[in-house]
Amino acid sequence: MERGLPIELQEVIFSSADKTLSRHIKELEKAGKIKKIAPRIYTGKINEDPTTIIRRNIFTILGNQYKNAVLSHRSALEFKPTENGTLFLTYTYTKKIELPGITLRIVEGPGPIEGDNKFFGELYVSQQARAFLENLQISKKSGPDSKTLPVEKLEERLEKMLRVNGEDAINELRDKARSISRELSMEKEFEKLNTIISSLLSTSTPKTLVSAAAQARAYGIPYDSDRLQLFEKLFIELQQRIFKHRPDKNKSAQSFANFAFFESYFSNYIEGTKFELDEAKEIIEYQQPLPTRDEDSHDILGTYQLVSNRNEMQIIPTSGERLLEILQYRHKVLLSARPGKKPGTFKDKNNFAGQTSFVDHALVRGTLIKAFEYYTVLQAPFAKAIYMMFIISEIHPFLDGNGRIGRVMMNATLVNAGESKIIIPTVYREDYLVALRKLTRQSEPDTYIRMMDRAHEFSANVYGDNREEMQAYLTACNAFFEDDEGRVLKIVPKE
Repeated sequence: MERGLPIELQEVIFSSADKTLSRHIKELEKAGKIKKIAPRIYTGKINEDPTTIIRRNIFTILGNQYKNAVLSHRSALEFKPTENGTLFLTYTYTKKIELPGITLRIVEGPGPIEGDNKFFGELYVSQQARAFLENLQISKKSGPDSKTLPVEKLEERLEKMLRVNGEDAINELRDKARSISRELSMEKEFEKLNTIISSLLSTSTPKTLVSAAAQARAYGIPYDSDRLQLFEKLFIELQQRIFKHRPDKNKSAQSFANFAFFESYFSNYIEGTKFELDEAKEIIEYQQPLPTRDEDSHDILGTYQLVSNRNEMQIIPTSGERLLEILQYRHKVLLSARPGKKPGTFKDKNNFAGQTSFVDHALVRGTLIKAFEYYTVLQAPFAKAIYMMFIISEIHPFLDGNGRIGRVMMNATLVNAGESKIIIPTVYREDYLVALRKLTRQSEPDTYIRMMDRAHEFSANVYGDNREEMQAYLTACNAFFEDDEGRVLKIVPKE
């Protein structure tokens, strides 16, 4: 149940073994304040289509109703129902269950193993290596009724993994699958996978390949269910893609500090805290604010204090509650000189940006915790990072500093994984804001993902122990131009 909301206002209500609560639910149903939409499932949104409610909350429902079940087979790779509305689970028995808008195909099999990810509530999802093995099992059905993806689709995924991240990544997958196959008695499936990978690596005949490309939510505290639907859409899109690894080249303390200076400068500039570069250098070098701009100077200092500390920037959340803690103490550092903005405290009133209304202040904690569940499943550091940045931007948990704290959290995810951090230079500000608005207002994640990928590609080339040389490189890329000066971000290759 959603703590903090009366039962009759909740979107999904589960039946209870508690006699008092069960009696209360029946009374509300009899009074017409809630309605039953599926076995043991009710809703307070009595005028909304049950299909919409079930689909929007399907993973939360599965986590509540099928404890220790595993989202498996094609569903573990697609993270969405098939075109005919089917999801596949591995559980303690075999059964077909019809819910409004969703068909559950439950297959008897092994429960979660080490490496499988806890998803929603007590629902798990097969890790990638296990999912590939499951999808290489024999299926009696075909098309959207099949529990397995076509071999062609599996080959295409493996080929892209090899193309983007090289042999090490695909060999790591193979080694993990080999170990899992012994644990789950799936040696035959592993041999199929091994044949495909060997063919892709040209260590066996490619004639066996089929693909042309291969040949070439449990409720906790109240949350914003509409925002979760948007986050799920971004999550699914990110989960479908394979992103290029861009290792951080700022290995030395000086190089890391140089990058952090420009990271702080641009992150504040994009929010309207504008300084000349020499002024920003003076603030950072002497750790003293400009007398005439005390609060603005402290914004630069607070950002730099966080992003220049490699140990701090390796800290990432391991739970929803830990996410709340990290956000609050980092925000306290970031806006230490602005007591009116309540540094380190989640907003106590709603905030807006133009026509965009952010998450209601009463739903901030719950929405952050629920959104974090998708973060834990994402594997690619870049995907995790830009997902984290967007959820903070969209939830807007503080009265001020949300963009800056979102970018700090994004880059901490990348530092933790050894990946290059991301700078959003002044010249790229409008592209950045347009992409965010498009995802917020049109639920269209592709523009945002492509924009951030370009920013990552650009940022991976910003490195070096000489700050003046780093500045010269940024100048050559048009980084310091205002976004209305008719220039575009250039990515200048480095030797």
